[in-house]
Amino acid sequence: MNILLVASAFNSLSQRLYAELSDLGHHVDVVLASHGPDPVRAAVRDPRPDLVVAPMLRTALPEDVWREHTCLIVHPGPPGDRGPSALDWAIEGQAAEWGVTVLQAEAAMDAGGIWAAQAFPVPPVGKSDLYRNEVSDAAVTAVLTAVRRYAEGSYKPRPQTDESVSVVWRGALKQERRRIDWAGDDTGTVLRKLRGADSQPGVLDELLGREVFLHGGHPEDELRGRPGELLAQRAGAVCRATRDGAVWIPELRPRKSSGDPAPFRRPAASVLAAWEPDLRLPDAAAPLELPAGRRTWTDIRYRQRGDVGFLGFTFPGGAMSTDQCRRLLAAYRDALSRPTRVLVLGGERDFFSNGIHLNVIEAAPDPAEESWTNLNAMDDLVEAVLRTTDRLVVAALAGNAAAGGAMLALAADEVWCRTGTVLNPHYRRMGLYGSEFWTYTLPRRAGAEQAGRLTTEALPVSAASATRLGLVDRVVPAKTADFPAEVERLAAKLAAAPGLDRRITGKAAARAADEHERPLADYRAAELARMHALFYDPRAPYHALRSAFVRKTPTGSPRPLAAPAGDVR
Repeated sequence: MNILLVASAFNSLSQRLYAELSDLGHHVDVVLASHGPDPVRAAVRDPRPDLVVAPMLRTALPEDVWREHTCLIVHPGPPGDRGPSALDWAIEGQAAEWGVTVLQAEAAMDAGGIWAAQAFPVPPVGKSDLYRNEVSDAAVTAVLTAVRRYAEGSYKPRPQTDESVSVVWRGALKQERRRIDWAGDDTGTVLRKLRGADSQPGVLDELLGREVFLHGGHPEDELRGRPGELLAQRAGAVCRATRDGAVWIPELRPRKSSGDPAPFRRPAASVLAAWEPDLRLPDAAAPLELPAGRRTWTDIRYRQRGDVGFLGFTFPGGAMSTDQCRRLLAAYRDALSRPTRVLVLGGERDFFSNGIHLNVIEAAPDPAEESWTNLNAMDDLVEAVLRTTDRLVVAALAGNAAAGGAMLALAADEVWCRTGTVLNPHYRRMGLYGSEFWTYTLPRRAGAEQAGRLTTEALPVSAASATRLGLVDRVVPAKTADFPAEVERLAAKLAAAPGLDRRITGKAAARAADEHERPLADYRAAELARMHALFYDPRAPYHALRSAFVRKTPTGSPRPLAAPAGDVR
C-alpha cells in the first residue's frame, strides 16, 4: 500500500514505523504537521495515499483530510483513554500496565473507532525511555495489526460506545500538579514527578533564585541533607536532598523568560556554574564498578562475568559531550586492562549513542571550537575501539543509534541490536560530512555503493534491514526488560566458543593488513579536514540546523520525506 505518515516531528516512533512498514513492502512517505496544514493537504493530494497514519501529533489533522481519507491516530493510552498527557498520567498513577490504541481520526480528540490496541508493562523509568521502548514496541504491534486489518478490508473498527470500552478523559497534567514539595514529598514521589516529565515539559522549580525546569531523576542511597538542598555533583548531574533521601538530576532547562542565552536542556552542573561561577558543589565520585546493592546514579559502569566484561553507558538523549567521550574512553581503557576475552559495550536499555552533544555545543562560548573538540574526543573513542586487537568487542544496542553513535557501534567486531532498534548511519540532516572513521567502517561492512546511499539518502534503517546490509550481525528478539540477560547469555557463549582465539588472532592480522593498505590516521585526517571546514565556516548550514534543532524551532525539522520502500534496503 501507499502509506503516508503524518507527524509533528520525525521522532523515534515515526522513524521506526517508517522503517518497519517499508520493510514489509509498503511505499511510505512522511510529511511533518509542524510545517502547517497545507503541506499535509498537498501530501494527500499527490500521490493519493491508501492510508494515513499519524504516529505522533501535537496538533489535530485538518478536518478535510480525515473526512476524505482513512486516518489512523496512535494514542499512547489504553482503549477509552483520552487526553494529551496519557503517559504522564500512567507514571503519575503508578500504573503497572498501560496500552497503546490505534484510533480512526474524527472531530473529538481520541474518540474514533478502535482499529487495534496493545498493552505493555510500565517499569520505573523516565517517560522518554518508556516511550522509546515499551510504548514503541506496543505501538508498532498495534499499527501493523491495524494496517493489516485495513488492507484485508473486512475489519470494522470497534466504536468507543461499545460497553467493553470505559471512556476516561484526562486533561493535560499541569505544572501545578508536577511541582515538587521538597519538604513534604518523599523520594518515591519526587522520582515519579521527575520521571513523568523527564523529556517534556520538565518539572518547573527554583534553584539559586531562578526558575528552571528539572529533567530526569534517579535515586541516591547515601547522600543526605536538608530537603531541597544541593548536595553534590557527578558527571554533570546534581544531587538534591529530599525529606527522606536524595535524587540525582542530570539536566536542567532555564525558562525562556529567564534571560539565559541558552534556554534548553544542558548538564545540570554546567547550568548552575554559568549562573553562579563561585558555586562549589563537592564532587561525589562513584567507582566504575559499583558495590552490590548500591542505588545511585552513574552514566558509565563496568562489571565482569567470567571472561566477559560489560562497559555500560547511558547518556541523556544519547548525546555525548567532550567530557562524556573522554570519561568513556578512560573507562574503556580501564576495561581493556581487565582479563577478558569479550568486551560488550552499551547500556541496558534506551539509546546506544547519537554522537556529539549538540546542546552543549550550542551553549558553548565558541560553538565551532566546541564542535571540533567534541568531535575529536569522539574520534579518540572510536579509534580506541578500532585498534583493540587482543579481544572481541561487541556493541550491544538496546536502543537507537545515529550519526557518530552509529559509527561507534560499527567500530566493534560484532553489532547486536534488540528487535525494533533503528539506525541512522548518516550526518546529512545536520549539514555535516561526518567523521568517527565512517569512511572506513561503513564501506567495510556494507560496501562502497551502499555506504554512499546510506549517507546521502539519510533515511532510518530498521535492525532487520541493517542486518541485510551487513551493518548488524545479530538481531536479539527480546523485550526491553529481557535484553540485558540475553546479551549476557550470548556473550558468555561467544567467550566460550572454541574458535575464539583464532578469531582474535585473525582480527589482529586483518587490522594490520588494513593499516598497511591505508592507515587509520589517513581516514581520520581526511574526514576531519571536511568537518573543520564546516565547523569554522559561519555560513555553513550546520550552524543554523544545530541551533534550530536544539532550540526546537520549526526550521530545525527535516523536510518532508518521499522515498519508496526499497530505498531503505
